Amino acid sequence: MARLLFGAVLVFTGLNHFQNTEAMAGYADAKGIPNAETMVPLSGGLLVFSGLGIALWKLPKLAAGAAATFLVAATPTMHDFWNADEEEKQTETNAFLKNVAMLGGAFAFLVRANDD
Repeated sequence: MARLLFGAVLVFTGLNHFQNTEAMAGYADAKGIPNAETMVPLSGGLLVFSGLGIALWKLPKLAAGAAATFLVAATPTMHDFWNADEEEKQTETNAFLKNVAMLGGAFAFLVRANDD
């Protein structure tokens, strides 16, 4: 059940990258992400791959490692609440903490995959 729930969140998040590419690319560009128009769909694909891999437990080391890599890179870059104005600080803090929790889950699945 844990793999399904965790994987579903990653897949949902990844699909959102494709459904809202323009808005997300604008946000990523504002955060200083180079080639945001390319990086948003690429990161979406990475999230979908990671989520499916974890949920179905196919290539679990690669899937969990990819999720962890994405979260390590994206969390402080995209949700830098310490730089946010007062209006956005709470939203960015919540997103940062959600990603940290997801990173913990990705690490747990990575350890589990190494046990298999």
